[in-house]
Amino acid sequence: MQAIILAGGYGTRLAPLTYTRAKPMLPLLNKPMISYLIEALPPSTEIIVAANYKKEQLEEYFEENGINAIVNPEPKPLGTAGAVKNAARYINGTFLVLNSDIISSLNIRKFIQYHMEKKAKVTISLWPVKNVEQFGVVDIDRNGRIKKFIEKPRRHEAPSNLINAGAYCIDYSILDYIPDGKFTSMEAEIFPKVIEDGLPFYGYSFNGYWIDVGRMESYIEANKLLLKKKGLRFVAGKNCSIEGRIKESSIGNNCKIGENAEIKGSILYDNVEVGEEAIIENSIIGSNVVVKKGAMIKDTIVGDDEVVEGKIEGAKIWSKEMPKGYPKKQIGNVVKSN
Repeated sequence: MQAIILAGGYGTRLAPLTYTRAKPMLPLLNKPMISYLIEALPPSTEIIVAANYKKEQLEEYFEENGINAIVNPEPKPLGTAGAVKNAARYINGTFLVLNSDIISSLNIRKFIQYHMEKKAKVTISLWPVKNVEQFGVVDIDRNGRIKKFIEKPRRHEAPSNLINAGAYCIDYSILDYIPDGKFTSMEAEIFPKVIEDGLPFYGYSFNGYWIDVGRMESYIEANKLLLKKKGLRFVAGKNCSIEGRIKESSIGNNCKIGENAEIKGSILYDNVEVGEEAIIENSIIGSNVVVKKGAMIKDTIVGDDEVVEGKIEGAKIWSKEMPKGYPKKQIGNVVKSN
């Protein structure tokens, strides 16, 4: 079976971190985000990564780590369905479509088995939410068959509390629904048409955890969750000098944390130097950053190679020009909205 991993987005909501790296390469516990998804796949899965922006970083990572994956370039942004159709030459039967920026406890083997047992044409993963007003939910029968999608219903009108969780198992025949070379959304265009045509379309709900790593807050949440799963207060990479206090955080390689400095609920990339008595809270610090003595950084993203001092809260720090060709706003559709 093939798995198409969607990894072509720019990750604009996590800029300036994504000015210098592909979003799937953003680290969680010092490992690229996409590695968690690859590790969750059944061993015999053929991996096709639909990529565009900074795809060479993905190619280099796969090569260095002995990961047998095809990086299939998109000539332009094609949307979730367009990216799949662009990879059609690699697909020879039922296949998976997975979003590279979702961290979850989905058991992919059981997900595939459910799809096969139901003789479905499409099966999507489902996740329960409390605030249905902020999402598109499914109208689903007791056998798991999805009748329709309802976008952001009022609480008392919602047919369920289940949302699209971004993993799909799809029959080969569904490729015929997708036009060639055109920006097309699987969620907004293809799935409703499949349901309208009366084809068996099922939902698979699961328990555990599910995080769409699309914003600073969810990125930090995912890092904390993975720490908790491993029973760790923090992780630190190689060649680090730590004299301060660290809690619910990850520290990259070759970092220096000064005396009486505090790192709380944050992610530090490689080669970060944190001065004495500095405080970093709920923030993400890019590579080669210097945080001056006594600085206070909260709810902030700091891009690579910056020097920061004083008190900074709720900011995105990037003192250089925006990279050429990087969009000023998000391109395409997301799995959910919140």
